[in-house]
Amino acid sequence: MQDAVRERIGQRIIWNQATDADAAATESVRELLTLDLSADQCVQVALLNNRRLQATYEELGVAQADLVKAGLLQNPVFIGQVRFPARPATPFEADVVLNFLDIFILPLRKRAAEAEFERVKSRVASTVVEHAAQVRCAFYTLQGAKQLRELRATAAQATEASAELASRQFQAGNISELDRSNEQALREQTMAELSLSEGEVRTLRERLNGFMGLWGEDADRWQIAGRLPDLPEPELSPDDLESLAVSQRLELSQARQEIEAVAQSLGLARLRRAAGGVTQLDIGGHYEREPEGIGTAGPSLEITLPLFNQGQPALARAEAMWRQSQQHFAALSAQIRSEVRVAKESMFAARRLAERYQQITLPLRERIVQESQLHYNAMQIGPIQLLQARQAQLDAGRQYIESLRNYWVSRAELERVVGGRLPTSSPTMQPTGTEPSGQQSHEPERQTQEHGHGGH
Repeated sequence: MQDAVRERIGQRIIWNQATDADAAATESVRELLTLDLSADQCVQVALLNNRRLQATYEELGVAQADLVKAGLLQNPVFIGQVRFPARPATPFEADVVLNFLDIFILPLRKRAAEAEFERVKSRVASTVVEHAAQVRCAFYTLQGAKQLRELRATAAQATEASAELASRQFQAGNISELDRSNEQALREQTMAELSLSEGEVRTLRERLNGFMGLWGEDADRWQIAGRLPDLPEPELSPDDLESLAVSQRLELSQARQEIEAVAQSLGLARLRRAAGGVTQLDIGGHYEREPEGIGTAGPSLEITLPLFNQGQPALARAEAMWRQSQQHFAALSAQIRSEVRVAKESMFAARRLAERYQQITLPLRERIVQESQLHYNAMQIGPIQLLQARQAQLDAGRQYIESLRNYWVSRAELERVVGGRLPTSSPTMQPTGTEPSGQQSHEPERQTQEHGHGGH
């Protein structure tokens, strides 16, 4: 199972069983929490630390125990009877019997347990891959929210300074009451948006804490790396993703194993039906001592009489479950292909929108603000027009960040539906505190000095 997970998401998992390796994993988590976490590192922390995943790993222990049990014969049964009055000797009877049918169905039962064990391994690995995708989505959502908060904080500082300048200009009689009120209203709006943004960041951080299984001091210790990565170049090819998903998705592997397990159960039902519905055939030895002290011994046989139930209902049930498992496999295959098409379209749509903001809208809004500032300085437009231009620039910056965040969340979702890493190079992560190319020049700048009229 570890190989299946590593092959799909490139991360290691540890089944915590209080060993030295588990202590090393705990120390590894602590070291990771001192770093500025990337998406991959958040996934690694979750795989090593999340207790819900650890509980899921225990399903392997349960299935393994069932497999061992399936390979064992049923214990022989001892039956003893003592009768009274006990004169002159105490009469008693003793039987030791073994279910003889168990010897014949043991191989089939063991193969069914092996198929079930493989199905559980696929299910656990699928849960791990699914959880990793959820962590990635939560990471990029938080990263985008933090970037939006940074944008709104910059805007709040600028509008605060602008409102103070407007008050001084109003007191000097250089602007009207309407102009001052507009500046104050813009400041209040940006402050409210900043407050909402801070609350959203706290909520999303706790969501990621939940996925990583962190609480207490550990939940407050970590930070995530920088800003959202740029759009990756080159983009992955949209071809063959459906085939990749069909070959990679562990749910399909699980469905195949379910068909195998049901087929083995069907074989058992057919064998019992061929035996005429006999479910119990106990063969053993019998010893009996009479009150006179005479003892007798001989073989014993105990068999169920299939007068009413000859195994037809069990066979019909097994055949229905076998057909059901095949239909389930076909439906799941079609559903996975559909999920891939939806996720693929969502990711490429988000990319096209982010590219449009990056290449056209943001540069255009920046030029508009610069031209508006020049016209305002030349007293050709009023402060309201300048405010509108600046507000539109802020909106464009916010929409660009949202579109970039949607792209990375959609990409993580596409990884989930494909069942593992996409066939392309990993994104280039930005070091903490650095500006990704294509974003730095489009962030709203502090324009305190621009808010005042150049002629005043």
